[in-house]
Amino acid sequence: MCNRYVSPAAADIERAWQLTPGEAWRGGSVFPNSAGPFVRARKGPDRTEGPAARDSGAPRQDRRELVVGRWGLIPDFAKTAQISWSTNNARSEEMASKATYKTPWRQAQRCIIPALSFDEPNWETGRNLWWTFRRTDGALWALAGLWNTWTDRASGEAVESYTMCTINADAHPLMSRMHKPDPALAPDAQDKRSVVVIEADDIDTWLHGSEQEARALLRLSAAGIFDAAPAADMSTPRSKPRSSTGRLFD
Repeated sequence: MCNRYVSPAAADIERAWQLTPGEAWRGGSVFPNSAGPFVRARKGPDRTEGPAARDSGAPRQDRRELVVGRWGLIPDFAKTAQISWSTNNARSEEMASKATYKTPWRQAQRCIIPALSFDEPNWETGRNLWWTFRRTDGALWALAGLWNTWTDRASGEAVESYTMCTINADAHPLMSRMHKPDPALAPDAQDKRSVVVIEADDIDTWLHGSEQEARALLRLSAAGIFDAAPAADMSTPRSKPRSSTGRLFD
Protein backbone atom coordinates (compact mmCIF):
# COMPACT_ATOMS: atom_id res chain seq x y z
CA MET A 1 0.00 0.00 0.00
CA CYS A 2 1.20 3.52 -0.74
CA ASN A 3 1.05 5.84 2.26
CA ARG A 4 3.01 8.85 1.06
CA TYR A 5 3.78 10.57 -2.21
CA VAL A 6 4.93 13.93 -3.55
CA SER A 7 2.45 15.93 -5.60
CA PRO A 8 3.41 18.47 -8.26
CA ALA A 9 2.08 22.02 -8.10
CA ALA A 10 -1.22 22.86 -9.80
CA ALA A 11 0.47 24.66 -12.70
CA ASP A 12 2.55 21.57 -13.52
CA ILE A 13 -0.52 19.33 -13.35
CA GLU A 14 -2.51 21.66 -15.58
CA ARG A 15 0.33 21.80 -18.10
CA ALA A 16 0.84 18.04 -18.16
CA TRP A 17 -2.82 17.18 -18.71
CA GLN A 18 -4.10 20.23 -20.55
CA LEU A 19 -6.38 21.52 -17.82
CA THR A 20 -8.05 24.87 -17.50
CA PRO A 21 -6.57 26.59 -14.39
CA GLY A 22 -8.66 25.68 -11.37
CA GLU A 23 -8.02 25.18 -7.68
CA ALA A 24 -4.78 26.47 -6.20
CA TRP A 25 -2.29 23.85 -5.07
CA ARG A 26 1.38 24.49 -4.29
CA GLY A 27 2.52 20.86 -4.37
CA GLY A 28 4.45 18.87 -1.79
CA SER A 29 4.21 15.71 0.27
CA VAL A 30 0.81 14.10 0.72
CA PHE A 31 -0.09 11.69 3.53
CA PRO A 32 -3.30 9.79 4.40
CA ASN A 33 -6.13 12.11 5.50
CA SER A 34 -4.28 15.20 4.30
CA ALA A 35 -5.23 17.31 1.29
CA GLY A 36 -4.08 16.43 -2.19
CA PRO A 37 -5.08 17.07 -5.82
CA PHE A 38 -6.70 14.71 -8.29
CA VAL A 39 -7.96 14.97 -11.87
CA ARG A 40 -11.42 13.71 -12.79
CA ALA A 41 -13.94 14.00 -15.61
CA ARG A 42 -15.56 17.40 -15.32
CA LYS A 43 -18.75 17.25 -13.26
CA GLY A 44 -21.95 18.61 -14.76
CA PRO A 45 -25.06 17.72 -16.75
CA ASP A 46 -23.02 17.12 -19.92
CA ARG A 47 -20.77 14.51 -18.27
CA THR A 48 -21.06 11.31 -20.28
CA GLU A 49 -19.52 7.89 -20.08
CA GLY A 50 -18.04 5.67 -22.77
CA PRO A 51 -16.51 6.30 -26.22
CA ALA A 52 -18.87 9.21 -26.93
CA ALA A 53 -17.18 11.26 -24.21
CA ARG A 54 -13.72 10.56 -25.62
CA ASP A 55 -14.75 11.19 -29.22
CA SER A 56 -16.98 14.22 -28.66
CA GLY A 57 -14.43 16.64 -30.08
CA ALA A 58 -14.50 18.79 -26.95
CA PRO A 59 -11.08 20.12 -25.92
CA ARG A 60 -9.45 18.04 -23.22
CA GLN A 61 -9.42 20.97 -20.80
CA ASP A 62 -13.22 21.04 -21.05
CA ARG A 63 -13.52 17.37 -20.14
CA ARG A 64 -11.17 17.26 -17.13
CA GLU A 65 -10.89 19.23 -13.93
CA LEU A 66 -8.38 19.51 -11.10
CA VAL A 67 -9.86 19.09 -7.62
CA VAL A 68 -8.25 19.29 -4.19
CA GLY A 69 -9.67 16.87 -1.65
CA ARG A 70 -8.81 14.55 1.20
CA TRP A 71 -6.62 11.52 0.50
CA GLY A 72 -8.89 8.96 2.10
CA LEU A 73 -12.25 8.42 0.43
CA ILE A 74 -15.32 9.32 2.48
CA PRO A 75 -18.25 7.08 1.43
CA ASP A 76 -21.77 8.44 1.14
CA PHE A 77 -22.98 6.34 4.08
CA ALA A 78 -20.46 7.89 6.51
CA LYS A 79 -22.11 9.93 9.26
CA THR A 80 -19.04 12.14 9.64
CA ALA A 81 -16.06 13.05 7.50
CA GLN A 82 -13.78 11.77 10.26
CA ILE A 83 -14.17 8.07 9.52
CA SER A 84 -12.34 5.55 11.69
CA TRP A 85 -11.01 3.19 9.01
CA SER A 86 -8.30 3.61 6.39
CA THR A 87 -9.50 4.47 2.87
CA ASN A 88 -6.44 5.99 1.20
CA ASN A 89 -5.81 2.73 -0.72
CA ALA A 90 -8.44 0.58 -2.43
CA ARG A 91 -7.73 -2.99 -3.51
CA SER A 92 -8.81 -3.12 -7.15
CA GLU A 93 -10.15 -6.64 -6.68
CA GLU A 94 -12.65 -5.36 -4.08
CA MET A 95 -13.81 -2.07 -5.58
CA ALA A 96 -16.95 -3.51 -7.17
CA SER A 97 -18.10 -5.22 -3.97
CA LYS A 98 -16.71 -3.38 -0.94
CA ALA A 99 -19.21 -0.98 0.61
CA THR A 100 -16.79 1.94 0.75
CA TYR A 101 -15.90 1.84 -2.95
CA LYS A 102 -18.67 0.08 -4.86
CA THR A 103 -20.79 3.18 -5.48
CA PRO A 104 -17.93 5.36 -6.81
CA TRP A 105 -16.80 2.41 -8.96
CA ARG A 106 -20.30 1.74 -10.32
CA GLN A 107 -20.83 5.45 -11.03
CA ALA A 108 -17.51 5.72 -12.90
CA GLN A 109 -16.11 8.21 -10.38
CA ARG A 110 -12.58 7.48 -11.50
CA CYS A 111 -9.66 9.88 -11.27
CA ILE A 112 -5.93 10.13 -11.78
CA ILE A 113 -3.65 11.15 -8.93
CA PRO A 114 -0.67 13.21 -10.13
CA ALA A 115 2.65 12.45 -8.44
CA LEU A 116 6.29 13.40 -8.89
CA SER A 117 7.22 10.34 -6.83
CA PHE A 118 5.80 7.90 -4.34
CA ASP A 119 7.43 5.95 -1.51
CA GLU A 120 7.19 2.30 -0.48
CA PRO A 121 8.76 0.44 2.48
CA ASN A 122 11.43 -2.19 1.78
CA TRP A 123 12.20 -4.77 4.51
CA GLU A 124 14.91 -6.82 2.80
CA THR A 125 17.49 -5.72 5.38
CA GLY A 126 15.21 -6.71 8.26
CA ARG A 127 14.16 -3.14 8.95
CA ASN A 128 12.10 -0.60 7.05
CA LEU A 129 14.08 1.27 4.39
CA TRP A 130 11.92 3.67 2.40
CA TRP A 131 12.34 3.53 -1.37
CA THR A 132 11.33 6.37 -3.69
CA PHE A 133 9.79 5.68 -7.10
CA ARG A 134 9.98 8.09 -10.03
CA ARG A 135 9.43 7.51 -13.73
CA THR A 136 12.48 6.71 -15.84
CA ASP A 137 11.18 9.07 -18.56
CA GLY A 138 10.92 11.99 -16.12
CA ALA A 139 7.16 12.40 -16.62
CA LEU A 140 4.61 12.75 -13.85
CA TRP A 141 2.91 9.66 -12.51
CA ALA A 142 -0.80 9.40 -13.27
CA LEU A 143 -1.97 6.93 -10.62
CA ALA A 144 -5.42 5.35 -10.80
CA GLY A 145 -7.93 6.43 -8.17
CA LEU A 146 -11.59 6.79 -7.26
CA TRP A 147 -13.21 9.95 -5.92
CA ASN A 148 -16.35 10.84 -4.01
CA THR A 149 -18.17 13.97 -2.90
CA TRP A 150 -19.55 13.49 0.61
CA THR A 151 -22.21 15.91 1.89
CA ASP A 152 -22.57 16.74 5.57
CA ARG A 153 -26.24 16.17 6.37
CA ALA A 154 -26.25 18.81 9.09
CA SER A 155 -24.41 21.68 7.40
CA GLY A 156 -24.74 20.83 3.71
CA GLU A 157 -20.98 21.15 3.26
CA ALA A 158 -19.59 19.12 0.37
CA VAL A 159 -16.26 17.40 1.04
CA GLU A 160 -14.19 16.02 -1.83
CA SER A 161 -12.07 12.92 -1.24
CA TYR A 162 -10.22 10.22 -3.15
CA THR A 163 -8.49 6.87 -2.84
CA MET A 164 -5.56 5.29 -4.70
CA CYS A 165 -6.17 1.97 -6.47
CA THR A 166 -3.75 -0.90 -5.84
CA ILE A 167 -3.22 -4.30 -7.43
CA ASN A 168 -1.58 -7.55 -6.34
CA ALA A 169 2.16 -7.48 -7.14
CA ASP A 170 3.37 -10.86 -5.84
CA ALA A 171 4.71 -11.73 -9.31
CA HIS A 172 6.26 -8.34 -10.09
CA PRO A 173 10.10 -8.33 -10.10
CA LEU A 174 10.32 -4.95 -8.34
CA MET A 175 7.09 -4.21 -6.49
CA SER A 176 7.03 -7.68 -4.88
CA ARG A 177 10.15 -6.61 -2.94
CA MET A 178 8.29 -3.83 -1.16
CA HIS A 179 6.40 -4.05 2.16
CA LYS A 180 7.05 -6.32 5.10
CA PRO A 181 6.64 -10.01 4.21
CA ASP A 182 4.40 -12.30 6.22
CA PRO A 183 6.54 -15.29 7.25
CA ALA A 184 3.44 -17.45 7.52
CA LEU A 185 2.66 -17.06 3.81
CA ALA A 186 4.37 -18.41 0.70
CA PRO A 187 6.31 -15.89 -1.46
CA ASP A 188 3.64 -16.04 -4.17
CA ALA A 189 0.78 -15.53 -1.69
CA GLN A 190 1.89 -12.41 0.18
CA ASP A 191 -0.56 -10.00 -1.46
CA LYS A 192 2.16 -7.41 -1.97
CA ARG A 193 0.55 -4.35 -3.54
CA SER A 194 1.42 -1.92 -6.31
CA VAL A 195 -0.08 1.36 -7.43
CA VAL A 196 -1.84 1.25 -10.82
CA VAL A 197 -0.20 3.48 -13.42
CA ILE A 198 -2.40 5.03 -16.12
CA GLU A 199 -0.32 5.92 -19.16
CA ALA A 200 -1.00 9.14 -21.09
CA ASP A 201 -2.83 7.44 -23.97
CA ASP A 202 -5.19 5.70 -21.52
CA ILE A 203 -6.21 8.64 -19.34
CA ASP A 204 -9.37 9.47 -21.30
CA THR A 205 -10.37 5.80 -21.24
CA TRP A 206 -9.86 5.64 -17.47
CA LEU A 207 -11.82 8.84 -16.85
CA HIS A 208 -14.61 8.41 -19.40
CA GLY A 209 -14.63 4.76 -20.45
CA SER A 210 -16.97 1.93 -19.60
CA GLU A 211 -16.47 -0.24 -16.55
CA GLN A 212 -15.09 -3.00 -18.75
CA GLU A 213 -12.61 -0.63 -20.39
CA ALA A 214 -11.51 0.74 -17.03
CA ARG A 215 -11.07 -2.72 -15.54
CA ALA A 216 -8.72 -3.64 -18.39
CA LEU A 217 -6.39 -0.84 -17.22
CA LEU A 218 -6.06 -2.30 -13.70
CA ARG A 219 -2.75 -4.00 -14.41
CA LEU A 220 0.88 -4.06 -13.36
CA SER A 221 3.40 -1.90 -15.18
CA ALA A 222 6.73 -3.11 -16.52
CA ALA A 223 9.62 -2.76 -14.06
CA GLY A 224 11.51 -0.65 -16.60
CA ILE A 225 9.31 2.41 -16.11
CA PHE A 226 10.27 2.68 -12.42
CA ASP A 227 13.33 4.67 -11.35
CA ALA A 228 13.48 3.19 -7.86
CA ALA A 229 16.06 3.23 -5.09
CA PRO A 230 16.40 3.85 -1.36
CA ALA A 231 15.14 7.35 -0.69
CA ALA A 232 18.56 8.62 0.43
CA ASP A 233 20.04 7.67 -2.95
CA MET A 234 17.49 9.42 -5.18
CA SER A 235 19.67 12.49 -5.64
CA THR A 236 21.83 10.42 -8.02
CA PRO A 237 20.26 10.24 -11.51
CA ARG A 238 19.79 6.80 -13.04
CA SER A 239 18.22 5.51 -16.22
CA LYS A 240 17.04 2.21 -14.72
CA PRO A 241 15.89 1.14 -11.25
CA ARG A 242 18.47 -0.46 -8.97
CA SER A 243 18.31 -3.00 -6.19
CA SER A 244 19.43 -2.29 -2.65
CA THR A 245 22.89 -3.59 -3.65
CA GLY A 246 23.12 -1.23 -6.61
CA ARG A 247 22.48 -3.89 -9.28
CA LEU A 248 20.44 -2.65 -12.23
CA PHE A 249 17.24 -4.46 -13.06
CA ASP A 250 17.31 -5.97 -16.54
